[in-house]
Amino acid sequence: MYRKMLIANDGSPGGGKALAGALELARRLEVGLAMICVEELPRFPASIGEITEAQADAENVFEKVVASAAKLARAQGIAFESHIVAGHPVPSIVEFVQRGGYDLLVVGYMGHSSGRRRSSGMFGINS
Repeated sequence: MYRKMLIANDGSPGGGKALAGALELARRLEVGLAMICVEELPRFPASIGEITEAQADAENVFEKVVASAAKLARAQGIAFESHIVAGHPVPSIVEFVQRGGYDLLVVGYMGHSSGRRRSSGMFGINS
């Protein structure tokens, strides 16, 4: 079955719902949970200072996300590790999954159509 499980969490409400689902699944499967947060870099930075400032801001936000997730995992007896990386979300997550040999990826989903204006948790499987 699944041996290595990863959640990509951006701190959004959808990410929070996905985290809750991932913790439940990790508990049922009796596996640990790793979490990646991606500090999104500016697409066209004007200077190195702009990149450094964006990274510092993201680290402050993600430190709270990581602390909250770690507390929830501890409360449920789930082994937990976190990783904060800088880059663009999709390629950063894909590379992290491949490098780490994860066989299950959980991501949050934010609906953008008129019928899906509320966020909801959603699972993605990497096989």
